[in-house]
Amino acid sequence: MSEPVEPLPQGPPALRLHRELAAIWATGPGLQRLAAVNHSVVGMRMMITSFTFFAIAGVLGMLTRVQLATPNAAFMDPETYNQVFTMHGSMMLFLFAIPMVESFAVYLTPKILGTRDFAFPRLTAYGYWCYLFGGTILTVSLIAGVAPNSGWFMYTPLSSNVYTPGINADVWLLGVTFVEISALSLAVEIVVSILKVRAPGMSLDRMPIFGWYILVTALMMVVAFPPLILGSILLEIERAFGLPFFDPTRGGDPLLWQHLFWLFGHPDVYIIFLPMAGVLSTIIPVFAGRPLVGYRAIVVAIVALAFLSFGIWVHHMFTVGIPHLALAFFSAGSAIVAVPTAVQIFAWLATLAHGKPRWSVPMLYVFGFFFIFVMGGLTGVMLAMVPFDWQAHDTYFVVAHMHYVVAGALAFPMLAAFYYWLPLLTGRTAVHRLSVPAFWLVFVGFNLTFFMMHLTGLLGMPRRIYTYRGNEGWNWLNLLSSVGGFVMTIGFALVVIDLFVQLRYGRRVRRNPWGAATLEWAMSIPPAPYAFASIPHLTRSDAIAPDDLALSLARGEGYLGFTRNGWQETLGVNMTTGEPEQLIVLPQPTYLPLFTALATAAAVLTLLFKFYLLALVVALVTAGMFVFSANRAGLARDFGPMPVGQGISLPPHTEVAEAPAWLALICTLVADGTLFTSLLFGTFYLWIAAPNWPAAITPEPSRMLAVFAVAALAAAAAAARGSLRAVTTGGRARGWIGLAVPALLAAIAAAVGLIVDVAPHPSEHALGATAAALLGYVALHAGIGLLFLVSNFLRVGAGFIASRRVLDLRLTRLWLDYTLVTGVIAMGLVLALPALVTMLAARP
Repeated sequence: MSEPVEPLPQGPPALRLHRELAAIWATGPGLQRLAAVNHSVVGMRMMITSFTFFAIAGVLGMLTRVQLATPNAAFMDPETYNQVFTMHGSMMLFLFAIPMVESFAVYLTPKILGTRDFAFPRLTAYGYWCYLFGGTILTVSLIAGVAPNSGWFMYTPLSSNVYTPGINADVWLLGVTFVEISALSLAVEIVVSILKVRAPGMSLDRMPIFGWYILVTALMMVVAFPPLILGSILLEIERAFGLPFFDPTRGGDPLLWQHLFWLFGHPDVYIIFLPMAGVLSTIIPVFAGRPLVGYRAIVVAIVALAFLSFGIWVHHMFTVGIPHLALAFFSAGSAIVAVPTAVQIFAWLATLAHGKPRWSVPMLYVFGFFFIFVMGGLTGVMLAMVPFDWQAHDTYFVVAHMHYVVAGALAFPMLAAFYYWLPLLTGRTAVHRLSVPAFWLVFVGFNLTFFMMHLTGLLGMPRRIYTYRGNEGWNWLNLLSSVGGFVMTIGFALVVIDLFVQLRYGRRVRRNPWGAATLEWAMSIPPAPYAFASIPHLTRSDAIAPDDLALSLARGEGYLGFTRNGWQETLGVNMTTGEPEQLIVLPQPTYLPLFTALATAAAVLTLLFKFYLLALVVALVTAGMFVFSANRAGLARDFGPMPVGQGISLPPHTEVAEAPAWLALICTLVADGTLFTSLLFGTFYLWIAAPNWPAAITPEPSRMLAVFAVAALAAAAAAARGSLRAVTTGGRARGWIGLAVPALLAAIAAAVGLIVDVAPHPSEHALGATAAALLGYVALHAGIGLLFLVSNFLRVGAGFIASRRVLDLRLTRLWLDYTLVTGVIAMGLVLALPALVTMLAARP
């Protein structure tokens, strides 16, 4: 690595600065575009990909409406209808709604927060490729006629081998899990970047409200997705190897799947809603011409909404036989969740009431959102009441409510955001002769489609049916719904046409055409790959004035208004105060995210086609690619504090304690801990509530082997601490790493030995299956610990670890400490199972 180049005292001329930054940050032409890791490129790709999946899912939805437009229709047979219906819901939720939300976050968040990129650009690119390949697997399955056909909710036992013997359900379980890996990795990226990579001086209480919405949403993703991932893994294991987690004849319980699914599913409604609410909180003050009313109240409301959303998942399970006391609790919680939502709506209305609204195209969609979301919220309060839910639960009333809350809350703010930020991308505004009729077609078509479903539901039309006789009184309502669907589709098509017309004939605009006060408008239009030529410093007394700030930043008068060593640089700040703490050197474009995602896709496909030994080999290759991609990350020598502008110098991120990677691992462990907690919940749920317990055979796990496994994990954790202590005092780490590796191997061997001796056999009863799952969790995490140690060994040899650069060793220590704690809990529960079974048998 060459010596750092000191910036010129007055900084280079602006034009030369922009040329140098463009040369450093640009993505190459042709196939080099596949190596892009820049957040703007990845965000745009995600938007285009998610809109493509939206178009496919929309066509599938229209096919269902053709089938249901008239009674006794033969447009589709039941099997085809089930595949189309399942794929419509799955694609809309997993391939459009969540990815579209994340694509907005990926593209806009760094710009709004006044920085150049996310903290981990390669992770962003990996997340996108996983999303693309996972969505492609699901789409190709539809073309091949083996698409999922058990509903987008995949309820057991309908999705078990008994009722779905082919690979249809496996496609959903593996494909959706693949996509969830993408969503989870992007969520971690977003959390860390918002907390650590902002414009200096932007404390949390001064962060734009959009940043708060995205931060809370990403934190919800970190906690909400693991239960679904666990449920998908357990169901796939049941289908592949016969472990009866959900089979009531062998001690499992189908309701466990519903609990795990809705632990994800209900927060997911707010995961979709909150970013779009962030769009509204950003747009409404601009068009009202006054600041947002109740900034702090809104922040409190969205945090409260996030917490409440995790406590009412049983809202979707009122009719499955839940005890009455629990029904009352969850019903009350479902009604209370309307309060923080109302706080936001009244804040928006107050902002409009105290301003002078301009009725531009984005505001038309804001109006549409208010109408539709309030209606969906009212029907949600109705369904929160248990007596009404018992009557309407399995009818089209619920379908209508879901589309008003989820589809309406997403589609209308999304289109408002589309028209609001499109000048930033293109430098042009919409062609009103097309955009206004497009709005009215979408608005009228949406309400015509889904309002009628409330009426068909109240008249008793069950959901998930593929036809009906025609004497029930639903005929004209279904026909109107189908007509409305086609009107809405025409509206969305007109929006797409408007986009292409705008690119060609739209009126050119200058920077910040709306008169906004957020930082994304303080950059060139369209944005350069580096976003800002220099990074702004925000003071508590200054209001953001993008028009004035833009020229100053373009001249290089902020932080990092120069280039150095060909590095892609941005700043890391204190999480709460926003004071600059570190210089973050970002990686250059690389093909590694693409190749690693391809390896991950190969592992998924080998599992799908049941080549399990090959899948194990491919999984090891994938793990090796992660180690390889991390091997050259960071800086290979000490630099000490380096000038970053404004008269201050900061150390690089490799030489500080609070580097982004440290926070990223904490977020990862929070997600992992949620998955582990869900596994514990499943174990206790089956023990307490599942039929056919206790098992005929009382388990007798080896205490000696379990104690040995825990001791080996403790030895590995102690060795990790020893390696960290040795390097910080000027010693060598390889000896300690050499002690930790055999300790982890011994722990894995002990866990495998316990799995082999599990009684009853894991395929015979859920008692053995849950014990095997707990032990497998320990073995898996010990194996991942081995990857950390191998990476440490290689990076020590390459010079990336030294007394001032010990981040790798700190990460390894944290992972092995976590593995030890969860290992103790898992082993303790496995040893306690005999006593729990005895206790269960003794109950009257």
